[in-house]
Amino acid sequence: MASPERSGRTARICAFVLMLFPIHTLPLLAVEQVEKPAVEASVEKVEPQQKSVVNKLVGIASYYASKFHGRRTTSGERYHPEKMTAAHHSLPLGTRVRVRNLANDKEVTVVINDRCRKKSVPFIDLSRAAARKLGFLGSGVTKVAIIPLPAEES
Repeated sequence: MASPERSGRTARICAFVLMLFPIHTLPLLAVEQVEKPAVEASVEKVEPQQKSVVNKLVGIASYYASKFHGRRTTSGERYHPEKMTAAHHSLPLGTRVRVRNLANDKEVTVVINDRCRKKSVPFIDLSRAAARKLGFLGSGVTKVAIIPLPAEES
């Protein structure tokens, strides 16, 4: 058990820290007032921008590990390594994309049916069959171009 002297010291330290806490947060609470520039009387009409369509992403591709065989993907279907499927963090599920290996110019068309972790570079996880056709099954990763196909081509 702690002696009464030690517990009293701990209580004093806690009380002191609690008294200092508001002082240290005052700069965070202060709001600087910045002068706003005067708005001109004439207002130009701005037309809305058209939706930007991604033409091509250059990034890294890898392939699913064997342990994912038979597990459910985000779309609900089960992963099968011999199907031409892929996972991407932002492309809509069901989107067909053409993936081109930039090292040997081989191409495959895959369907996005799963999500993968968001990374700082464009990234796609391919099925083993797609990785085999692209020719990087042994190395594990490769640099690729990811080209989403329009709905008409899919």
